[in-house]
Amino acid sequence: MHCIKNISENLLWVGANDRRLAMFEGIYSVERGVSYNSYLLLGEKTALFDTVDKAVQGRFMENLSQGLGERKLDYLILQHIEPDHSYAVEAVVNNYPDITLVLSSKSWNMISQFFNLDNSVKHIIVKEGDTLSLGSYKLHFIMAPMVHWPEVMVTYEEKTKTLFSADAFGSFGALNGAIFADEVNFERDYFDEARRYYTNIVGKYGAQVQSLLNKASALDINMICPLHGFVWRKNLHEIIKPYTLWSKYEPEEQGVMIAYASVYGNTENAAEILASRLWEHGIKTVMFDVSVTPASEIIAAAFKWSHLVFASTTYNAGIFVTMEALIYDLVAHNIQNRTIALIENGSWVATSGKLMRDKLAVCKDIKFVGEVSIKSSVKAEKLEELNTLAKEIVNSF
Repeated sequence: MHCIKNISENLLWVGANDRRLAMFEGIYSVERGVSYNSYLLLGEKTALFDTVDKAVQGRFMENLSQGLGERKLDYLILQHIEPDHSYAVEAVVNNYPDITLVLSSKSWNMISQFFNLDNSVKHIIVKEGDTLSLGSYKLHFIMAPMVHWPEVMVTYEEKTKTLFSADAFGSFGALNGAIFADEVNFERDYFDEARRYYTNIVGKYGAQVQSLLNKASALDINMICPLHGFVWRKNLHEIIKPYTLWSKYEPEEQGVMIAYASVYGNTENAAEILASRLWEHGIKTVMFDVSVTPASEIIAAAFKWSHLVFASTTYNAGIFVTMEALIYDLVAHNIQNRTIALIENGSWVATSGKLMRDKLAVCKDIKFVGEVSIKSSVKAEKLEELNTLAKEIVNSF
């Protein structure tokens, strides 16, 4: 027997978990692994929603075979062509040669870039508002371009009121037996990974996520089935509300995130002093050393908190390398609507502050509230400047 899960009557999870993967997409650490979700709907006609990554294809094919039993597979709904969800397409087509692929025109145009499939493969091109009957089940197709690839679509099944949401509402982390978000303490144990997943994978495309949320708001949804992470069947607002905030680039909490890059501890000391002063004023503060904390965690925190402080030594007349990479990443992820303060350090000529400001200034709705420049270590006069900076930040709330 293989590991399949009952989602609801006639709907099965036939995906697989990968706990050996170290870096998702080669860049995001996933110490708790990741799930690749695929769903099988057994109506009068059968439909498979997406496939899985290369690493778990074997287990997936076994799960699919067990889920189907003696039945044939009629349709493969391809919502997203990214290989972590589509690698097994060729294996599915080869094992079920009578299958019909259902996908958007952009997906069809892209599919030959990844697979050795030709026009002889049976397929149906769908567009916004098209439907497909599986008998008692009816699928509605909704285009969701740039959430987070241009060909993405999601699918709504009207009888069960289920939204198959592609990469939307997903999360890092393998599924350790549970399949539903309400079976675990999601807020305590998984919410941070949902935020990290959204901000790093989808975060650049807030406007496109807003478009999808607007379309979804017109649907009567009882259950959300994403391609990574838990299925949502209760308290859907617990995932929809933060998606709304994140996609509007509105902070979850009022407080300060301090990210610092320090070679010999002096810039770190300045950041520590600022954090202490902010706490004395009753302001929540979190701190990250950009040289040891993965950028994906700091980016997630930047989406969470209302105020950001970047403190960097000057290095080779520029921003310290790990801080420069972080700021580049933040700008690339479209961070906006934040209040920012800066601390620079330089033993000869301190240039990191202006360079950080210039890079961050291209972001939308950014307000700068102050900057402190240090030469090597914090002296008495700079301590007073840090106190003043703390007050400026407090007054900006």
